[in-house]
Amino acid sequence: MSGIAAERERSVHRYDISQAMAANGKVIVVGTQSGVVLTSEDQGKSWKRTPLGDTSLVDMTVCGDQGFVAIDHYHKVWSADAEGKNWKSLPLEMPRTPLAVTCDKQGGWWVVGVNSVIAGSADQGKTWKTTDLGEDTQITTIQFLDEKNGIALGEFGLTVMTDDGGATWKKGPKMPGEFYAYAALFSSRSEGWVSGLAGQVLHTTDGGKSWVKQANTTQATLNRLFMHEGQPFGVGAGGVIARLEGDSWRAVPYTDPVPVFLGGGASLPGQSAIVIGGPGGLLRAVSTHAKQ
Repeated sequence: MSGIAAERERSVHRYDISQAMAANGKVIVVGTQSGVVLTSEDQGKSWKRTPLGDTSLVDMTVCGDQGFVAIDHYHKVWSADAEGKNWKSLPLEMPRTPLAVTCDKQGGWWVVGVNSVIAGSADQGKTWKTTDLGEDTQITTIQFLDEKNGIALGEFGLTVMTDDGGATWKKGPKMPGEFYAYAALFSSRSEGWVSGLAGQVLHTTDGGKSWVKQANTTQATLNRLFMHEGQPFGVGAGGVIARLEGDSWRAVPYTDPVPVFLGGGASLPGQSAIVIGGPGGLLRAVSTHAKQ
């Protein structure tokens, strides 16, 4: 019983599964499968535990100075302040199963998910405008590239774009090979990357109008993509941390690698290190200084 009591006193528990992560330069926030938010104000050295109740946060983003926005599978959208505190939820009717969340440059919230639905809110979740593309297709990623242009990607190579700040969305050219998008990252309006099944990675230099395959020498599926020190990084299956070097994604060696599913990753500004998260209460700051 003393061991159980000691475990409960810890901020991070063995049964925590980290599956959503975001950082704004001040704090790192992690959402877990068991309805808990973990927050670090010292770049991953220590964590504070905040239970949210019966929920499971599946994606999270930074929304400028407003703070953090997250989604769960229980028809709710969550928000917190810029310190990762004061979490509150609002109902989310559509999409029925949300899969990804982002914010536009004006602070609007956007959620995508099953049945090719895109939902946007300009008033922090009080009201929503939905775009239904009428397809039995999952949209799995969404990102705004500037004030007007945004792109959403999904299964079967689906590409959906807006050039009017989300007022309208139109299907674009499909990604090759009925690509299933796991994660996407755009560094500018024109250049971006998307990761998919079996370690596939595609690259675009024209805003998603065309794509070419890039080598992924890790052969691991990359579940999250993010920028660190001006370079694209990804974390994924088998505990792999990957970094784009030239035109190839290569493994980043790190001390005591953990061969587990990595569900989240975030940059630590000003440090040659990132934070990774996964099952078993895994939350670690990992150096990216070493090269292969």
